[in-house]
Amino acid sequence: MKEIDVHELKRMRDAGEPHQLIDVREPYEAEEMSMGGELIPMGEVLDALDRIRRDVPVVVHCRSGNRSRAVVEALSERHGLNNVINLKGGITAWANEVERGA
Repeated sequence: MKEIDVHELKRMRDAGEPHQLIDVREPYEAEEMSMGGELIPMGEVLDALDRIRRDVPVVVHCRSGNRSRAVVEALSERHGLNNVINLKGGITAWANEVERGA
């Protein structure tokens, strides 16, 4: 399974590298803090496969990286998507290491 850390995601975003960011948290969680990704809650991902791009890297995140890791594994192993990447540490790491460290 592919993973990147928040510093690599920040580098990608700063460089304008094409990618899709998917947030698999619940709507109430996204209301509290968002990185601007597309919200597709974990329980809805498999019904929303048509919303997941195949032509760019797809970075999947949640609060801590656990739910997104499970989603990336399912999409990779069961659905053959080889462009999905888990964000290690999730939005918590983003807040602590990127936003507060900026």
